[in-house]
Amino acid sequence: MISGFTWRSDPPVWPEHRKNYADYSAWWRDPAVLAEIGPALAALFRDAEPTVILGTESHGFLLGPLVALHLGIGFAAVRKEPERGSHDEVWLVRRTPPDYRDRHLDLAVRRSVLRPGDRVLFVDEWAATGGQALACQQLVDDAEARWLGAAVVVDALESSADRRVLNLRGLVHVRELRRR
Repeated sequence: MISGFTWRSDPPVWPEHRKNYADYSAWWRDPAVLAEIGPALAALFRDAEPTVILGTESHGFLLGPLVALHLGIGFAAVRKEPERGSHDEVWLVRRTPPDYRDRHLDLAVRRSVLRPGDRVLFVDEWAATGGQALACQQLVDDAEARWLGAAVVVDALESSADRRVLNLRGLVHVRELRRR
């Protein structure tokens, strides 16, 4: 999986704002990675016995169902900045702390897909600040469900305190990618 990863930089049109960013788009093109990534993320919480996988759009929508399918359980989708078109349903909504772009996002999930007593495993591709995972942890609490932890492909958290609070586990630490 690391071989499908590349560091890139913004186009030279904005040299004063040039930043390197992670390009893992090759992961989605490789059927071997797609076949292995769901079981690998599930293995991070081998004995946790989740009843539902939770993921945010957009990459959580790709990875979450792969983990859920491997475990034989369902997937609950968390929307970013949702336009809640269905007014006959209750939505749980939480605002994130600042993310890597210093944005605060509203995250929302339909109340009907997170049930009291659910054992919830959050899945995403990258944890930079942990903000989305922290907001999702609050959504899980609001639903009277149980947060098991966060399984991510790349752990880039700087805060070990947030890592503990979230019970976050990664397949790869960003240090390994920076060596490339």
